[in-house]
Amino acid sequence: MTDQLTGVDGRTILIAGATSASGRVLARALLDAGARVIAVGSDQARIDALETEIPGVVGERADLTDGDDVLELAMRVHAGVGDVDGVIHLVGGWRGGGGIPGQTEEDYRVLERSFTALRYVSRAFWEDLLASTAGRIAMVSSTTVAAPTAGGANYTAVKAASESWMRSLAQGISKAEAPAAAVTFRVQSLAGLEGRLATSVIELWNTDAAAARELNGAVVELAE
Repeated sequence: MTDQLTGVDGRTILIAGATSASGRVLARALLDAGARVIAVGSDQARIDALETEIPGVVGERADLTDGDDVLELAMRVHAGVGDVDGVIHLVGGWRGGGGIPGQTEEDYRVLERSFTALRYVSRAFWEDLLASTAGRIAMVSSTTVAAPTAGGANYTAVKAASESWMRSLAQGISKAEAPAAAVTFRVQSLAGLEGRLATSVIELWNTDAAAARELNGAVVELAE
């Protein structure tokens, strides 16, 4: 971590779900801004490809839905890089359609994995975020949380639960009086907004401690 109050330069940022299109754009933007980037994914081949594509990224393979795997990830990160200043949660995906009868248990279990990953990762790096001079954790949610549909009921239920978890993190940060923030970005679709997301994530660190208190718990809608 750094004693610098503002800016992402010199910060250590962990991206969960880093091999996605948005993860690759974000990793490159963070590196260009001077951050150290830990890119986490579940497929070693895709992690290797990301490290080749974006030199300087530190790739880590982990099953973020496995609590033991996440704890081992945290130990490796702390031993190899140090504490982290930020966690950006991009684990997701969409399944749905077919109205309420089409909301299958199989689809729900797949979608629920993103919420499980968020819970494990935020808990594993919680003390890091509180100890940082500018700890930040952010996730990408959906505008459907505010306007649910029958065909996306499973998907939206998982996103709503994730947003609730983020609000709980925000309350925990406030209670600890830490200069940190938990922020939710809502999108209708991330396709085409990867650059906007990257810019918005970097902006999370362009605040001082007082502004971070205002930022904590925010829900920010990203649109074209």
